[in-house]
Formats: sequence, structure tokens, C-alpha cells
Amino acid sequence: MRQRHSKPQWLILLILLMGQPTFAQLPASIGGQALPSLAPMLEKVLPAVVNISSSTRTRVKSPLFNDPIFRRFFGAPEQQPEKQSRGSGVIINARKGYVVTNHHVIEDAYEVSITLRDGRQIKAEVIGTDSETDVALLKIPPQGLTGLSLANSDQLRVGDFVVAIGNPFGLGQTVTSGIVSALGRTGLGIEGYEDFIQTDASINPGNSGGALVNLRGELVGINTAIFAPSGGNVGIGFAIPSNMMHQVIQHLIQFGEVRRGQLGVHIQDLTPDLAAAFGLGSNNNGAVVVKVEPGSPAQKAGLTSGDIITAINEKAVKSASDLRNRIGLLRIGERVKITLMRKGYTRHLYATIADTNVEGGKLSVYLKGASLKDNTQGGVQISRLERGSNAEKVGLLKGDIIIGLNRQVEVKDLAELTQYFRRYKPHSIQVRCQDETWSIRLK
Repeated sequence: MRQRHSKPQWLILLILLMGQPTFAQLPASIGGQALPSLAPMLEKVLPAVVNISSSTRTRVKSPLFNDPIFRRFFGAPEQQPEKQSRGSGVIINARKGYVVTNHHVIEDAYEVSITLRDGRQIKAEVIGTDSETDVALLKIPPQGLTGLSLANSDQLRVGDFVVAIGNPFGLGQTVTSGIVSALGRTGLGIEGYEDFIQTDASINPGNSGGALVNLRGELVGINTAIFAPSGGNVGIGFAIPSNMMHQVIQHLIQFGEVRRGQLGVHIQDLTPDLAAAFGLGSNNNGAVVVKVEPGSPAQKAGLTSGDIITAINEKAVKSASDLRNRIGLLRIGERVKITLMRKGYTRHLYATIADTNVEGGKLSVYLKGASLKDNTQGGVQISRLERGSNAEKVGLLKGDIIIGLNRQVEVKDLAELTQYFRRYKPHSIQVRCQDETWSIRLK
């Protein structure tokens, strides 16, 4: 057996010295130059980041909820004891008391409380939320507040240093740093409209709604999600770009919701094969028009199948999802300049964005009073509902998603629903709300 030799005394002393915290007390400067530190920037930023606590009541799955009469008179099933959840938020306008956070932080909350950096606890008013982008806007009394200025997130580059600030695990304000790992992340299935900034700055549960800032202390994003196959942080976090957030809150301030418009085109990415077929060489930026809806703004503007949309309002379009995001954040009635390639030539067209909502009464007398729109995850959503309307009387609620007809036909989008109602006379519709699915009779 090999014997373990004793170490000479000088080696033991060297090991002990190496183990001492020799760098615990760094000098304030080296060669007359101050050591780099984020502290001065954070002293200005931290007061603008808040902790959020929301109180919700979880719905009980009850068979009574399947009864349209029960839904009509009671609106929701029984309630369980309240549940507390925690997250983060950012003051973006100190003068008006506007605080932005994630939709999922305050979803279904009946009470939202904000704790400021100085310890003050304030009840917040919910101005509006948008589940499609996971953005929510709150309002608190504008006394003694500090707000963050917004950076132009389109100017971010991979490799830029960023700092994440939030309330992970309810511990209180916590700061982590990293870099921008990637830009324009889509197809993650996290939200309906995705254009995420990816960062390796540590983001954990409770950071949601917190700030992602650049080294100038400007807000570049709202932290919203992490990729965590092991359940913990692995250095892959995602933030909503400040430019997207800003567009959403303009809708929320004016309407309390995002009223999305439509162009009326079916599109796909410009793949290398398609680019070669169109004679574009290695240029893969743009979105190919596959189909134009009859009577849509796109048809009225002159778009046709095979057109390659390369820019919207003179800003380059990278992909189909990029175009979808851009159109989805425009206001109804807004005039938009479309740059496209057609048969090797560049053309410019103009279209006016139309309302994506369809009045249910145009499809069926039973749906009168309901506004319908496509749901990004499939089906047709009840986006608005008039009190006392036929749609409410049959048992529909705002937020319900129509997913089927006659227990046989699956409804994928508004175009299909419209087609089925024109051809047939459905006697029942199948509806989903959260985890509940039920059938509503129309006759």
C-alpha cells in the first residue's frame, strides 16, 4: 500500500498563506485610477426597482362550472383561500407613478402591494395587462418616486454588459450581472409575441418583472423567464425588450388592454432555398407572403402571394415572427409603409391596420355581443363581452376560448370558425378557460 508522506513545514506554511483572503481588502485605486465598480450606477437605479406582492384566489374545479346557467349568474366557481405570490417591478414614470411588471406576476390578483426601496408599502392600481406579451402596468401615488429612463433596445448588441435587478425567492433586492447572450429569441412557447433578449445574468423565480439595465443605468428589458431544466438558474434568462414593452404600455394607458390590428396575410420565413428560388442569393431576411385574406388591408394595399416583405415603416424585417410582432403592436387605424420584393424589384405599398376583432353577431345570433379574435395558442378567444348580450346568456365569459363545434370539429382560428358557421348551423360549441373544458348548447 502506498504511504502518504508528511509535507515539509515550509510547504504547509505556503498552503496556509495561499488559503488566506489576500484580496479581501483591495485598494481604492491603483496607479491613481479608481477601481471599476457598478455601485455608482446602482445607487441611482435601485430606488426604481420595486418588490411586488399579489393576492389571488385559486379557482376550484367544480362540475357546476360546466353549467352555463351557473356561469351566467355566478361568473366563476367557488374560491379557495387566497394565495400570495411575489415578483418585481420597475418604475418607468415617477411623475405619474407608473410601474411595469409581468402579467403573470399579478394575473387574477384581487390585491397588489408594492414595496419600495425605502421600505414604504403601497397598494397599486392595475391599469391594464397583456398576456400575449406578458406585460402589465400598475399605478401608485407619485410621491417620492425614482424612475428609470428607457434605452433603445434595438441598439443592443450581443456581448453588451447588462445587470439584472429583482426580488428572487422573496429575498429582497438582488443584483446580478452578465452579458447579452443573444437577441430576437422566438419560438420558445413562453408568450404569444416573442422577441426576447437572452442573458446569462442570474435570473431566478421572483425576478420576474424586474429590470435589465445597461451600464448607463437605462432600462433595456423586463426580466420574464428562465430556461431551467434542473429547476434552478443555468445562465439562460429572457427579458422583454424595452421597445416592445413601451409599445404595449401605450396601448394599456389608452385602452387598458392591447387592441391589436391585422394586416391579413399568412406568412413564412424566407429560407435559404426560397431565397435561392427568388434569386436573392444568401439574403435570408424577410417574410414570404403565402396567402392574402380577401377584403383585408393587405389585399386593399395590393399585396399578393409570393411577395417578400423586407421592411415595415423602413425598419428591416428579419423573419415571419419579427413581422408578426411588428404588426401585432401597431394601433388599429395606423397607416404602415410596407417595403417588399416582387419579381426581383423593390416596391413600396401602404396599408391601414384593421381591427382583429370580429363581432360574433355576424356569425350567429347566439354569439351576438361577443367580440372574437384569434388566440395565438389555437382557437378563438372571446376578447370582449357585452352585459346582457345573447353571448353572455348562453354562458360565455370574456377570455373563453372556442376550440370546437358539435363535439366533432376542431376550431383552429377565426377563419375556420367563420367558415363553419356559414356552411352549417352548429348546435353546440366547445369552450376552454384555463384548465376547464365544457360544451355550451346553442339551441
